[in-house]
Order: sequence, then structure tokens, then C-alpha cells
Amino acid sequence: MKIGVSSYSFSQYIKSGKLTQLTAVAKAKELGFDAIEFTELMPPEGVSQAEYAKQIKAEANKCSIEISAYLVGANLAQKDNSAEIERLKASLDVANALGAKLFRHDVMYGYDVFRSFDQALPALVAAIREVTEYAQTLGIQTMTENHGYICQDSDRVERLVNAVNHPNFGTLVDMGNFLCADEDSAKAVSKVANLAFLVHAKDFVKISFADRKNDEGYFETRGCNCLKGTTVGQGIVPVAQCLAILKRAGFDGFVDVEFEGTEDCATALSEGLAFLRTII
Repeated sequence: MKIGVSSYSFSQYIKSGKLTQLTAVAKAKELGFDAIEFTELMPPEGVSQAEYAKQIKAEANKCSIEISAYLVGANLAQKDNSAEIERLKASLDVANALGAKLFRHDVMYGYDVFRSFDQALPALVAAIREVTEYAQTLGIQTMTENHGYICQDSDRVERLVNAVNHPNFGTLVDMGNFLCADEDSAKAVSKVANLAFLVHAKDFVKISFADRKNDEGYFETRGCNCLKGTTVGQGIVPVAQCLAILKRAGFDGFVDVEFEGTEDCATALSEGLAFLRTII
């Protein structure tokens, strides 16, 4: 396995102006990561996403660091999702310019149109197949992530991937995100490990619903518990166990750190990387 980092993990520095997505490449290399993934590109004024992607690719080549994936949001649970499908195809063109061979898109965020996940499933499947078939022509594999509260449980992710039933479509397994649906991370990872194209190492601290008194800085899970991001290896996610499960399933790809805590991001990423090096 190779250890990467998400550009999202540098959000503190990017928001403050200390870094940009472009300069985050060298920072990731400086910290010792093997790769960096990017969430939706935010180019400077006057620069297109495609051109910014080329700049980032050139910088990654200069720094001798790989680009593991490109990640975007998406809501395919619409009565007419044709515009969203075309937007994802355009995002795949950006991923191609970036040199990323893995592309994650979300599938739905709420029940605005459909009353249940099962009711939305046929529309999701048809759209995902169209997107992944286009991606395949570019040599890019597509994935969904256990993300967005609705399609977040391991059984729903598994059902979705099985329903799409396309070899070019799999899942980004985020070991921390299962907690957002109040699911045990190790048990959840064991259900979908064989479908993994990419892995996120993430950690949280938790306050249960019964203990909610001072939950400032936390966010709610689907079941009204509370979570807050922290340095990988310092929270409640059984990171080593999840990686052992993935390794047993034959996964040997990128494990990208996604940090969402309030600690200094460079320090947290350095500490998280050191922890991962001891268990991978």
C-alpha cells in the first residue's frame, strides 16, 4: 500500500492563504507522502479547471509525487439527472488532465425526490453506468464513497456497487465515514473491502447522544451522536484493524489520509503519516 493525502486535509492552510491546491503538492511531498489526491479544483481567476489540472500535474511530476485520485460531489437522485451526468463527464476530463486514474463521485445527499434509498437505486444505477462507461474510455476507474449520510452504510454501498455491476466501478472505502451513519468501522470495512479501489484513513472522537452536553465543534451523525475529526491514530476508529481487513481482502492501492480536525493540519498530517508507517 502507498500512503497519500487528500488536498482537503490542507483546508486550514488553503483557506488562510498559506497554501493553494497547487502549492499543496510540494507540501505533501515535504511531509513524506507518496501521493496526493484532489477534491474539486479551485483555480485562480482566469484559469480553467483543465489548465489548473495540467499545472498541478506538472508540479507533481517536478516533485516526484503521484496523484492518486480526483474527487467531486454529485447528486444523481433527480427526476432528470442528465445535466449532472454531463457535469461528471466534464469532471472526468479534468481528472484526465490531472493524470488521475481514480475518480470518486457522490450519488445522493437527501430524499428530495425519492422517499428511500431503494426507490432511488434504479436511477442511480443507470446514471453511474453511463458515467463509468465514459470514464473507461479515458482509462479511469470510478467509485462512490460511503459519504453523504444516505449512501453511507456498508450494506447500501455494497448493494449499489453490485447493482451497477460494472468492473470499472467500485468504492472508496473511508474507514471513518461509517461512523457518520453510526456503523462500526471494522465491521463495515469487512463488508466492502473486496470492492475497494481507494481507501481513506480518517479518525474521529465521539460524543454519544446520552452524553451530549458540550458538543461545540462537533457535527451530528445520522443517529444524533456527535463526531469531531482528529489526527489519524488518536481517535476511536480502529485504523490498524481496518487496514488489516483490507490487506487480507487483497487491497494494495493508495491509502489517503483525510484530516478534518482542528489541530494544525501539517502537524496532524505528519503525526498521522508516522502512525500509518508503523502499521502498513
